Amino acid sequence: MAKLKTIFFGTPEISVPYLDLVQQLSDVQLCVTQADKPRGRGMVITPCPVKQRALALGLPVRSPEKMKDIFEEVQHTPFDLGVAVAFGKIFRPDFLALPKLGIINVHFSLLPLLRGAAPVQHALFNDFKKTGVTVFWIRPGMDDGPVLLQQETAVDPQDNAETLFHKLIPLGLHALKEALEQISAGQITQTAQLGEPTWAPMIQKEDAVMDFQTMSAADIHNKVRGLACGPKARTFWQRQGKSELLQILRTQLPTAPQGENQAPGTVLAVESPRGILVKCKQGSIWLTEVHPAGKKPMSAAAFANGHALQPGQRVFVCHG
Repeated sequence: MAKLKTIFFGTPEISVPYLDLVQQLSDVQLCVTQADKPRGRGMVITPCPVKQRALALGLPVRSPEKMKDIFEEVQHTPFDLGVAVAFGKIFRPDFLALPKLGIINVHFSLLPLLRGAAPVQHALFNDFKKTGVTVFWIRPGMDDGPVLLQQETAVDPQDNAETLFHKLIPLGLHALKEALEQISAGQITQTAQLGEPTWAPMIQKEDAVMDFQTMSAADIHNKVRGLACGPKARTFWQRQGKSELLQILRTQLPTAPQGENQAPGTVLAVESPRGILVKCKQGSIWLTEVHPAGKKPMSAAAFANGHALQPGQRVFVCHG
């Protein structure tokens, strides 16, 4: 049986193992990524991870500024199927009509839940107990095309964005392999998405600000989990009348409520090695690992000891 002719669409590191799989199971005619961008401290123009991998595999690759810039080339490239994984660009209807079979996408949620750019983060923000991957057929709308297949996994209480990605990447590879095998065998499934959609928009800078005055302990904990891959959760603390940035890397919820009569932002306890217990709008939360501005990441207990933080001090009150 002849291999499917494919074009792969992807950009970041997360897409690289999917390119490897598609290259093994199909005849890749072309790779398309987002345009080269300045990266690193020196802001040197650098190809994205998928482009680097495609070049290492000897595959032709294009990195257009706009999709219309490669429309004609793709139009004249004979291919059966497009495969997109974290590509980061919208396909126009005329582009979707080019392949014989269509373009499939691997999305890291159980659609129609969490349509959008950041489904892993929003699954944690919303304290989901399960999530998964969906291989679906791209349509002009936002992640609303018919489903080819889905696979699910549990979200454990200790999971953050990093560990959840580590679960979902191999799950997605397994799902994509099964999808490509089904398509190669002519078993093309298109099942309409069922249920009310929810949304997972791109993370904005303001989403990373943890405000003890307005947020509950549970909300802060889930935001810190979801932001483990960046931008990191952050707050501001008062030092000598000035506000200083403090990234919050890890947190823990106490087993019982504490300091219910204290004002939000007040330090309730400092324990080594546990960290700093801070009152929130509802409940309290242990800060266990932090990253002060201009310093290396450290335990919250070491941070508290270095700055002589004491119970009763209301230091986490400024928005910066």
